Amino acid sequence: MFVAAGPRGALLPLALVAWGALAAACGSKSTAPGATPSGDGGAAADAAPADAAPPSYPVVTLPAEPQRAGDPKKGYQALVNAPYVPCGIPRSAYDRVFSAAPADSRLPDRDPASAALPYNFTAYTTKEGVALVTSNCLSCHAGRLQGKLVVGLGDAAGDFTSPVAQQKQIFEAVGLLLTDPKEIAEWQKWKERVTVVAPYNHLDTRGPNPADAFTATLFAHHDRKTLAWLTQPALPVPPPQDLPVDVPPWWRMAKKNTMFYVSAGRGDHARHMMTASILCISSVAEAEAIDAWFGDVRAYIASLAPPKYPFPIDQAKAARGKTVFDATCSRCHGTHGAGGSYPNRLISLPEIGTDGLLASGTAQFAGPFVEWHNQSFFGQTARLEPQQGYVAPPLDGIWATAPFLHNGSVPTIAALLDSTKRPRYWTRTFDSSDLDQVGIGWNFTVVDHGKDGESDGKKKAELYDTTRPGYGNAGHTFGDRLGDEDRASVLEYLKTL
Repeated sequence: MFVAAGPRGALLPLALVAWGALAAACGSKSTAPGATPSGDGGAAADAAPADAAPPSYPVVTLPAEPQRAGDPKKGYQALVNAPYVPCGIPRSAYDRVFSAAPADSRLPDRDPASAALPYNFTAYTTKEGVALVTSNCLSCHAGRLQGKLVVGLGDAAGDFTSPVAQQKQIFEAVGLLLTDPKEIAEWQKWKERVTVVAPYNHLDTRGPNPADAFTATLFAHHDRKTLAWLTQPALPVPPPQDLPVDVPPWWRMAKKNTMFYVSAGRGDHARHMMTASILCISSVAEAEAIDAWFGDVRAYIASLAPPKYPFPIDQAKAARGKTVFDATCSRCHGTHGAGGSYPNRLISLPEIGTDGLLASGTAQFAGPFVEWHNQSFFGQTARLEPQQGYVAPPLDGIWATAPFLHNGSVPTIAALLDSTKRPRYWTRTFDSSDLDQVGIGWNFTVVDHGKDGESDGKKKAELYDTTRPGYGNAGHTFGDRLGDEDRASVLEYLKTL
C-alpha cells in the first residue's frame, strides 16, 4: 500500500486495504532444523518407501467448455478504467488524505481521472454526479517482483490481519471528512457493505487472501433473483473462519478449463470473473452492464504471459531436469514448450494429501451458497461445482509464484519437492527482491515457536504457523521419491518455464 500524505493519513489506509480486497471473483531423510516431522497435524505426510508401489487413484480430467470471444486491448481498458465495483469512497475524502501515487504504482493508458491513482483503484462518477474512488481486480491480482509491479501476479504480500473493530472504526472515520449529502449517501452505502464483510475479511497471517470466505457473506446479503442488497442475510451465514488462499497468477487461465483451486468455476469464465462486482451491485440490470465488459477482460487475462526468470540458468542441468520432470511430474502438471500439453487434472484429497479445509465445502463452496450462485444471475451462464480435491496447475512462470500450495504454506519449490525440508513455523521479509535462487521461492527464516508463543503483534502476523487449521503444509510428497540430483535438476528446469 502506498503511503498516505498529510496528518490525516492514518484515517484511510486500513479501510482501503480491506476495501481493495473486496473487489475481487516428489528416500527418507532426517528432519531439517525446524522442519515439520511426519505425523504432526501441520506436517508433511510420510513418504512411501522408494521401492513401494504407489496406490492407484482415479484419473479425473476436467473438460473444456465454450468461452466468450473478446478483445484483449478492450479488456485491459475495462480492467483498469471501468467501474465494475460501483461503490467506494468519495473522491473529496480520498484527496484530503492521499497525494498522487508514485510512478511505480501507476498504470499506463488510464483515463485522466484515474491516471494519478495507484494501480488498484479506479475513479468513477455516479449518475448523481458523485466522484468516487473504487477498488479494482488488481487489489489482489497484481504483485511485485524485485520491486516491479506485475499485473496478473497474485499479491503474496497482502495484509488482512487488521482487527475487525479497527476496520470498522476507520470505515466510520471516513464520514467525518464529508459534508455533501450525496457524498454521505454514497459513503453510507459503501460503509454498510464493507462493515458486513469485515469479520470475514480478516486472517491471522499476512500473505494469504480471505476472498473465498467473504464471498459467501456477500451472496447471503443479496436477493437471489433481483440482486438487491439485503441488510439482513437471506441465508444463514456461518461464523467467520480463518481460511487462507494463495492468490494464483492470471496467466494460468490460458490453459485452465476451470477456475478456483477446487475446480468450482465451470461454464462461462467471464461471468465468474465479474462476480468481483458483488460487493456493490444492487440489481440485475447493473450486473448485466458490468458483465458486458468481461468477455474482453477474460481475453486480456488469457493473453498474459509469465515473467522470465531473471537470473542465470544452467541449461545442461535444466535439460536433464526436463527429462525427469516429463517422466515424473507431467502426468498432473503437463508438458511445456513446443508441443506441450496441459491435462487439466483434478487430484483427489487422498492422492494429493494437502490441507483439505478449502476442499471440504467451506465458505462460498458450501452447499447453500453454491445453490444461491447457480440459481442467480451468475448461474445463468456459469456454475459452481466444487470438488473434494485440487486442480494441478500448469507451471508456467512457477518461479514467480511463491509461496506454494493453495494456502501458501511452503516457501520454496525445493521444500515442496522434499517434504522433510518444509518448516513448521517460518517467516519472511516480504521484500519482493528477497528471492531464493537455489530453492526457488522466498528466502525464509525458521522459528522455534508458533503464533501462540509470539507476543509481538507484527511478528505474530508475519509468522506462518502450519499447525493451524487451513494452514497445513502436508501432502504433495511425490518429490520425496526423487534423489537429490534429480530434484536439483527439476528445480533448474522449472526456472525455464
